[in-house]
Amino acid sequence: MRESSLSWSAYVVLGLLATYGPATPYDLKRWVDKSIGYFWSFPRAQLYVEPERLARLGMLLEQREGTGRHRRVFSLTDVGREALQDWIRASDSTQVELRDPGLLKLFFGGAVAPADVLALARDEQAHHAARLAEYERIRPQLEADPDAAFALATIHLGLRHEQVAVDFWREIAEHPPSRPQPSSARRNRRGASRARA
Repeated sequence: MRESSLSWSAYVVLGLLATYGPATPYDLKRWVDKSIGYFWSFPRAQLYVEPERLARLGMLLEQREGTGRHRRVFSLTDVGREALQDWIRASDSTQVELRDPGLLKLFFGGAVAPADVLALARDEQAHHAARLAEYERIRPQLEADPDAAFALATIHLGLRHEQVAVDFWREIAEHPPSRPQPSSARRNRRGASRARA
């Protein structure tokens, strides 16, 4: 199985099972919400689709619980572990994406009044401050868990990112970008300058 044919959500499933052990799709969703969901956004429905697909590819082993609701429990096979390891080791030239809705809105901020940009900046500052506080709350738990070294390393970047975002949006609120003049006003001004010449 070529690594390039797997989706990001497939690697999420493989990685979660390698980190936490056998799981149901619901377990996977729970783990995402408490871990990588803070920085990696994707449709949670994929966590119910990908395990079955990966099992057909021989990367996961699917078993049914013998009692109760007979839930499907998935575990990593050697093939799946190897695919995960190959992906982590691979040199990846994919462009990093910063999918920040606030930043996208700011880019198009010239379409609204300055007061709207100010409100956006204040909302985004509060949002990032809340996420920063959440990371600060989580950090001591990770520091106390000897098995959480890699999650702790990840949250360090999260803390820095959120602090930079808080500072950035505070600056935007204090010194908002100036609204460009409508193109017709610029054309009229150029025409008046030429007439005077």
